[in-house]
Amino acid sequence: MKKISLLLLSFVLLVSTSACESELDVVPQGAPSSGNFWKTPADAKAGVNAIYALYSDDNMYGRGFFWLNNASDDIGTKPRQNAERIKNFIVDGSESDTKDIWRIHYEIMKRCNDVIRNVPKIALDESTRNGMLGEAYFNHAVMHLELAYHYGDDRAGIPIQDREDPTNVFVPRAKNVAENYAYIEADLIKAADLLPYFDQLTPDNYGRAHKTAAWAYLVRTYLYAKDWDNAIKYANMIVASGKHKLLDNFEDVFKISNNWSSEYIWSVTSSAENTSLGSIFPGVCLEDKGWGVYNGWGNFYPTKELFDTYAANDKRRSATILQKGDKFVYFGETVTFNEGNHVVSSSNRTGYQFKKYMEPFSYPKTTSGGVDIRYVNANGDKPSTALNVPLLRYADVILMLAEAKLMKGQNADTEINMIRHRAGLTDLSGATMVDLKRERRCELAGEWTDRHFDLVRWGDAKETYAKPLHHYDGSVIYPARNFNPAIHHVWPIPPDEIAVSKGALTQNQGW
Repeated sequence: MKKISLLLLSFVLLVSTSACESELDVVPQGAPSSGNFWKTPADAKAGVNAIYALYSDDNMYGRGFFWLNNASDDIGTKPRQNAERIKNFIVDGSESDTKDIWRIHYEIMKRCNDVIRNVPKIALDESTRNGMLGEAYFNHAVMHLELAYHYGDDRAGIPIQDREDPTNVFVPRAKNVAENYAYIEADLIKAADLLPYFDQLTPDNYGRAHKTAAWAYLVRTYLYAKDWDNAIKYANMIVASGKHKLLDNFEDVFKISNNWSSEYIWSVTSSAENTSLGSIFPGVCLEDKGWGVYNGWGNFYPTKELFDTYAANDKRRSATILQKGDKFVYFGETVTFNEGNHVVSSSNRTGYQFKKYMEPFSYPKTTSGGVDIRYVNANGDKPSTALNVPLLRYADVILMLAEAKLMKGQNADTEINMIRHRAGLTDLSGATMVDLKRERRCELAGEWTDRHFDLVRWGDAKETYAKPLHHYDGSVIYPARNFNPAIHHVWPIPPDEIAVSKGALTQNQGW
């Protein structure tokens, strides 16, 4: 689809008419005009499915959106100019790796608003209509939240699209980000009321929004809004629902067979066979050129600082990070990381690799020598796999609950020890925020929970980034960096969006 400014979006809606239900029918097949669309139940279904299509965009949950987490102390990135600019907080928002983040998020929100505005006019049974509207409210809220904390603060929020009048495109920024959080809260409460529980979905609808996912994003919203009471309330509702539990083995969370496990709450639905569906993130994290066996991109690697955060007996360390000498299965063969034929490339900034997303690359190749497309995309230029990439899982809910309780001065030992038990660690008594921060880092390393903004919202970014980052051999890969909390707590709005806004958008102060 032609890339146009977010606030000047046309009524273009990409729909699917032929993809199978298990893939959410999100493969774009046409672009109906407003004159002949939103008439039938099939139009309503296509409109809802189009919401999910952009999740698979490489600039969303493929790698583009993760570039902003490159700033964190967990990540060392293959040398490239934009990555260095992000790491050193000298971006201007026009970088090719980041400028589409704003546009795509608003495009998804626009599609959600199309559904919310038009589906009630179509003859549908109440259950179907409610489900569709719930999906739209949910997805709008997720996109809204991700942009709100990345670009909004108490000085200026982000624009809230006119849901009733799509022609009103020059929308100013909200007065502050609290207005955005209130809008997100309302959408998620509506979504939760309308949506079924995940276990009420049929398998052909897995990957669609559901009730506890809405509650979980409410918890995340309240955490950013510092509304500890409501964060605790909705996290406890998820726990009390009995719909989720931690898997016994941490490593099992990141297996294809557990895409829809009890720990699942929200993820990018992925496919190896359908090259238009899913996240390329596993291939993005695979060693650059994949030792000549598969076209890994080698963009993001764990730092020594992250590795050293784990206790030696923490089961999560070996499940999260490959270090020199580790054995792992690679396309059916047991090999040794960073030794022999599997020495890391010169572009590997840290000498480590994330292991969380490696399971799809463990399966043997076919008898003809090709990759097994049940697990890995045959096109290395689109290295998606059959592994769903988690965006928010049950362990995150437990840790957010613990954080909110600690912020209220309450005891959070039960929650923190739940996470530690699975990691093979002993119980803590009187756990503090220091303990919470460590467990959150170790549990969610390399995931889309955003370590960088954890540090920002805790007020730890300036001190953390004033320390250098290291290769596994102890050499410095990034010197100390200057993080100014008054400026760098948000990212710059893409200048292209400001230029076409007719003065509705203003840049974040200091950028």
